[in-house]
Amino acid sequence: MTAGETQRAIEATFRIERARLIAGLARMVRNIDLAEELAQDALVVALAEWPKSGVPANPGAWLMTAAKRRAIDAFRRDKMRARKHAQIAQELDETPQQNFGDAAAIEAAMDDDLGDELLGLIFTACHPMLSPDARAALTLKVVGGLTTDEIARAFLSSEATIAQRIVRAKKAIAKAGLTFEAPRGAERAARLPSVLEVIYLIFNEGYAATAGDDLVRPGLAQEAQRVGRMLAGLMPEDAEVHGLLALMEIQASRLNARTGPDGAFIPLTEQDRARWDHLLIRRGLDALARAEALDGAKMVDWGPYVLQAALAACHARARRAADTDWPRIAALYDRLRAVMPSPVVDLNRAIAHSMAYGPEAGLRLVDEIVDVDADALRNYAPLPAARGDFLFRAGRLAEARSEFETAATLTRNARERAFLLARANACDCRH
Repeated sequence: MTAGETQRAIEATFRIERARLIAGLARMVRNIDLAEELAQDALVVALAEWPKSGVPANPGAWLMTAAKRRAIDAFRRDKMRARKHAQIAQELDETPQQNFGDAAAIEAAMDDDLGDELLGLIFTACHPMLSPDARAALTLKVVGGLTTDEIARAFLSSEATIAQRIVRAKKAIAKAGLTFEAPRGAERAARLPSVLEVIYLIFNEGYAATAGDDLVRPGLAQEAQRVGRMLAGLMPEDAEVHGLLALMEIQASRLNARTGPDGAFIPLTEQDRARWDHLLIRRGLDALARAEALDGAKMVDWGPYVLQAALAACHARARRAADTDWPRIAALYDRLRAVMPSPVVDLNRAIAHSMAYGPEAGLRLVDEIVDVDADALRNYAPLPAARGDFLFRAGRLAEARSEFETAATLTRNARERAFLLARANACDCRH
């Protein structure tokens, strides 16, 4: 292996192992910043050692042992950490062989099952005491491994703003004295929705960017999928975890078809389904089947992410847009509305009913939303966009044009704005 190939192998290995490494170190030293520093130190050691000795059989364990030895050096300089230093040093001293190449010795030097430690890191980064923006930034930083600059570009924010958000989140975690351990029982169940919410927030920003010139940011969606797969591996018996993974895999399968060669938006009903990623669809349907097996076959027993995954599966299973089972989608939205009531769910339900039962049905439901909660979606571009589509299909073109123009003024995404203005102009062509 050449020096360049070895370096690429080291970097790839570090990216794969980074989250697990930081998770184990954070649990040990009770400090995310220090855990990140120790992980980076281990990478530096690997960059110096591996080109000479080769990539070890168990690179993750090698990096963990290197980081722990760095931690011991740090603890020796910090008398307040003397007790922990003695504990870690004793564990390493009791190991029969300590050379980095001995995988068995290295595994014996590790504190606990890293899967549990990684789960603890994810739950800590997504703690509900943090704001959703802070949770997303911290998760991308310590679990996803993105740089502050990458996160800033992904969310169209300044690097300084993201850095401050991450620093504040870390300080809040330290002040609260969180232990970086996975919660159990009722506490885990109570905090899991926050974890799933953050992962899906990250995915959605990649799938449908809220602002900027690009409609999609695939890299961000892929990071969310990676964390989702990680979580599903750590919590194999939780239906909602598999439901979220299924939802993201199926939706991500459409990313390449959502935009044309010029970056213009292509709605779901007009997409070239040959461009959908059928491997991702298969993975998503497998995850959904796992979720349904855990929750039961009846829709009434499903949680919100399983229901949303089932909605996405209806589109994935239709070979043509005309084959879409809109009555089933409408029924799923009826159930989702009961499980997870929100104005956005109500709007999507209206769209589903318009496709299943005609545009007038959609208009009635949209008017109900406005009557009940006029402020909730006042500046939400999809509301007038949906109403414009219903009116267009009902032949009320002048009203439709007005709604599309209103929606175009509300969106912050340039591609979506262009699409809405094109729909407004199409109203004139139908006269």
